[in-house]
Amino acid sequence: MKLQEIVNSLSLDVKTPGMDLNREVAGGYASDLLSDVIGNAKEGSIWITLQVHLNIVAVASLKGLSGIILVNNRVPDEDTLKKASEEKIPIMTSPLSAFELVGRLYSLGLRCQ
Repeated sequence: MKLQEIVNSLSLDVKTPGMDLNREVAGGYASDLLSDVIGNAKEGSIWITLQVHLNIVAVASLKGLSGIILVNNRVPDEDTLKKASEEKIPIMTSPLSAFELVGRLYSLGLRCQ
């Protein structure tokens, strides 16, 4: 599934304009614990979290994630968005809770890899 399909289907707000949203999303991973994501998320996954600080970009870059979706209307600060743009990590936001968002991703056919 392409990232653009997820953005369109879930009406996500892309906070990092100019990103390549045609990248493939191989699966999903939901966690707010950075060490858990480092240990368990698979390359090409989309990461669902409520964390908004700069370290989310470092983790996503390290793991080769397709992007980050922030839930509960969480918005990262400008430093995080700037770093995400530099690292080419798309950051999107949703008003949905993590539970609701993961359920919708699952119904679109996305699975944990």
